[in-house]
Amino acid sequence: MAQPGDRLTVGDIVAALRDRAFSLLVVVLGLPNCLPMPPPIPLVCGLLLALVAVQIAAGRPTPWLPRGLLHRSISRQDAERAIMRALPILRQLERWSRPRMALFETPLAMRLVGLLLLGLALGLLFAAPIIGQIPLGVAVCLVGLGLVERDGVVVLAGFAVGTFGLVLSLGFVWAIVAGLDRVL
Repeated sequence: MAQPGDRLTVGDIVAALRDRAFSLLVVVLGLPNCLPMPPPIPLVCGLLLALVAVQIAAGRPTPWLPRGLLHRSISRQDAERAIMRALPILRQLERWSRPRMALFETPLAMRLVGLLLLGLALGLLFAAPIIGQIPLGVAVCLVGLGLVERDGVVVLAGFAVGTFGLVLSLGFVWAIVAGLDRVL
């Protein structure tokens, strides 16, 4: 029988992350979009990312999440397994990533980052099915990892990839509208 300490709630994890909670939420919401996924995944991740981005832009110190989500739990063993899988990637990132461009640590810059993340989140809502969300997912992950590592260069790289992804998504939307215009 499971003991109370055998499970971790989302609320426990967010509380433990404190000032890094927003950054890691951004990474977690970007990760599913780094692989070809069926249409509901980018939509759900985009909506949740928009919620997080608005909170960053508003200057909230910690994320607010719906109570139902905060009470969801995972087994401590599954959480530890996920952390062990992520550690090699994070260690690799830490080898070349370092605190740079401290500008991104100011409250005003974080609000700007929140607004730009909101743009990426909206892009995920209109991304081309199956592969269109991949550049946006990579961009969101880079921004989140840059915030975790306090590396402004990685944040900027994420927004550069995001700009490319948004152009692709806008091209997809434009192609659909132009095609419908010709048909009608």
